[in-house]
Amino acid sequence: MSEGTSLKHILEAALLAAGRPLDVDALAALFDESGAPDRAALGSALDELVADYAGRGIEVREVASGWRIQVRASYSPWVSRLWEEKPGRYSRALMETLAIIAYRQPITRGEIEDIRGVAVSTHIVKTLLEREWVRVVGQRDVPGRPSLYATTRQFLDYFGLRSLDELPTLAELKDMDSLDGELALEPPAEAAEGESADAEATEAESADALAPVTEASQAAPGAAADDDADARHG
Repeated sequence: MSEGTSLKHILEAALLAAGRPLDVDALAALFDESGAPDRAALGSALDELVADYAGRGIEVREVASGWRIQVRASYSPWVSRLWEEKPGRYSRALMETLAIIAYRQPITRGEIEDIRGVAVSTHIVKTLLEREWVRVVGQRDVPGRPSLYATTRQFLDYFGLRSLDELPTLAELKDMDSLDGELALEPPAEAAEGESADAEATEAESADALAPVTEASQAAPGAAADDDADARHG
């Protein structure tokens, strides 16, 4: 590092420019081998950045894929108005399905339907797969060998989580009325037939608890390609 620069400021510049989460290995790769800081030094510099951003409209936050600079969730209602084109809205049925997968994974489509009491449309499954919030992790060893679904690292990144252990507990989901309206749950125009906006209260609360955060550099958070670190909750 040249005179007048600091490790903390180099990391800050990299996180701002990247537009996606950067893990410690990616941050270490910014430096020549001869002058590369060790992981302890990188960790200390990142901790300093977190403290520097405390009380501001943006924050340095660790998610599943690494570290990123993002807009604090509490400021999303205003920041989102910067984009004329509104992001796609997801139906309550889709968000309930996602919540069930997050809490019960790995799980089959039939098991999701047993919990919700209604059929899960192909449109919902396709959307979750295309959004890379869920993936197929295997097949249940029963007749027909149905696919098993689990959440991905992209899912964790989008909702600002480092791991599934940070999901709200069922006890914390008992009173989620304050979160009503934070998610755009109205069915989009192309929603598949059979999706229902009315569903069981427990699963609806689980869906409302998954409130996304907004990155400083783009309307929707970026995601890493590696899903190998996906873990089963509980």
